[in-house]
Amino acid sequence: MGYVSAVPVPQPRAPRAAVTSGGRRSLALALLLGALGATVVLLSAGQIWAEGTASVAGGTVPVEADGGTVTGVPTALAIVGLAALVAVFAVRRTGRTLVAALLALSGAGAALAAFLGASDSAALDAEAARISGDTAAAVAGLTHTAWPYVAAAGALLILLAGLFALRYGKSWPAMGGRYERSGAPRPARRPAAGDPDRPEDLWKALDRGEDPTHDA
Repeated sequence: MGYVSAVPVPQPRAPRAAVTSGGRRSLALALLLGALGATVVLLSAGQIWAEGTASVAGGTVPVEADGGTVTGVPTALAIVGLAALVAVFAVRRTGRTLVAALLALSGAGAALAAFLGASDSAALDAEAARISGDTAAAVAGLTHTAWPYVAAAGALLILLAGLFALRYGKSWPAMGGRYERSGAPRPARRPAAGDPDRPEDLWKALDRGEDPTHDA
């Protein structure tokens, strides 16, 4: 008759090398996504987002507005996202989770602002009023380019980098970790060899059980 053991069978752990490899891959991917996304947002903000015409002295003149004029939110949040991407490696535990959440929120906010900017006419209306000298002037023939959506796509990459940091950040190394104490005992220092010509060093060496004339 067989016996059934109540002792739980220990589950095998994943090899440390595999865990480290997975952490490095997620780290590299998050860095790539965050840096690429922020670059796309910043470059897109300098491009023309909206175009139209304004009536001036019986005629019309073209007016246009770049992304920074339409809304400065995506640019500001992309810079915040870059700072958070760097700060992720300077903190640990709860701090890293908070910074990763800030990174994700920066991407989400920049994407939302870019989407809203794709249909905003306030910047062009203000430009039309400035050119015509009429504060009630409004832009005509309003059109938008694809750049707001390019900026939104870049912001989504920042959001994705933040989500990677939230999911895998605990396995990433911290900045300056190699400069910390490893916990291993330091080798004991050997006492400096005494001068056999000095009586006090001679007696100290004899007290330690050493031969003061060995080095000589």
